[in-house]
Amino acid sequence: MNITLAQKQTRILVQAAATVCEEKKGQHTRILELDPIDSGLSDFFLITSASNDRQAIAIADEIELRLKRNFGVYPHSVEGRRNGEWILLDYVDFVIHVFLAERRAFYDIERLRKSARPLTPAEFDAELKAALAEKTRAARRKSAETAKPIKGASTRRMHAGRRKATNPAGKKTRAKKAPKKLSARKTRKKDAKKR
Repeated sequence: MNITLAQKQTRILVQAAATVCEEKKGQHTRILELDPIDSGLSDFFLITSASNDRQAIAIADEIELRLKRNFGVYPHSVEGRRNGEWILLDYVDFVIHVFLAERRAFYDIERLRKSARPLTPAEFDAELKAALAEKTRAARRKSAETAKPIKGASTRRMHAGRRKATNPAGKKTRAKKAPKKLSARKTRKKDAKKR
């Protein structure tokens, strides 16, 4: 599976949002990877359930805060936060749905998107890690092929060059001594002489 940089970033954001859902005790968190036919709408749906409206609002608020703080990403629009039955956070490339359990059963978005590939956050995380590992291996192979060793440079010479850069004159320097503190009695005598 060949993943572009933008798709990789989107996957990282979706995984971060799914992690928040798990931390805030969201139930039955699912990630739907939409079919390319539906990708004009969005690439991913993240769907989670909450047991009450306060929990739904807390999950949505924490997702928004975490994505803003950690990645500098803001939602394009937010709907349904006021009543908390179905909160929709639209980040364009992915959409987050936070439902109350009964509303999720009523609307049944998973059934409406039959062509989407359902993933649990753990499966999604494993798939993302595998794709990133393959990308890292490819980058390392490419850099190993293009890298040229430096001839004649020994470790000792490299370290000597560093020492000269930090102290170009090669002089030894001493730390300045702190002035001695005077006792209270000597301080009073000194002050008396000044007057």
